[in-house]
Amino acid sequence: LKSAWLLEGSRARTRLQKPPDSTHSAMASQAQISKKRKFVADGVFYAELNEFLMRTLSEDGYAGVEVRVTPIRTEIIIRATRTREVLGEKGRRIRELTAVVQKRYGFPENSVELFAERVENRASCAMAQCESLRYKLLGGLAARRACYGVIRFIMENGAKGVEVIISGKLRAQRAKAMKFKDGYLISTGEPKKHYIAEAVRHVCMRQGMLGIKVKIMLAHDPEGIMGPKMPLPDNVIIHEPKEDVPVMQPNAEDQAQGGYQGDQ
Repeated sequence: LKSAWLLEGSRARTRLQKPPDSTHSAMASQAQISKKRKFVADGVFYAELNEFLMRTLSEDGYAGVEVRVTPIRTEIIIRATRTREVLGEKGRRIRELTAVVQKRYGFPENSVELFAERVENRASCAMAQCESLRYKLLGGLAARRACYGVIRFIMENGAKGVEVIISGKLRAQRAKAMKFKDGYLISTGEPKKHYIAEAVRHVCMRQGMLGIKVKIMLAHDPEGIMGPKMPLPDNVIIHEPKEDVPVMQPNAEDQAQGGYQGDQ
């Protein structure tokens, strides 16, 4: 896979006579490109990098990548559930990946660096759970049992809701789709961008391809660590009623002085 990727990169460079435009320091010496071309080039760079890492690190719980461009170097942060496997023995694997990325995109020496970041709560990571389900199905586990196992694990770890859709030739020759849901799940609006984690994977089974989609609704976290900091706009908070101040009983002297004075 790596050799094919590098070969594709060398062909692209031969065709274009220059590396693809991006926001890293290798491109600084080039003529100024338009904003439109820059954003398209950045998007292509991210998509290609994400696809490569997804295929290479699928067994290590790959959960996304973040590209940070600084004036000195370009930092690529790989998020994964098993960072030890991503780093490899004495950091060998991460150095190999750095060399591949550097060669493919024509980065100057020591201008790109890869880091591995551990996912704190893997139950709330849709990509990690999608990969987990994929390997369960490849291992021969029944689709229904595998899906319910993933849903139970996600819900037990504090998610608000989850949906798993699996489609393809599940048992018979006829293709069908199965949908499993639990909890509360929103599907539209601005909160969807913050609260819903979604991932899609394809499983090559003996009968044909299966498609898996996992959607997780994260729980609100005021600190923004385990979930979104922004509360749901329709969330209603019911406060505890205030304690009633007890009415003081009048003492004996007040009762003696008081009363109806009309007869006197």
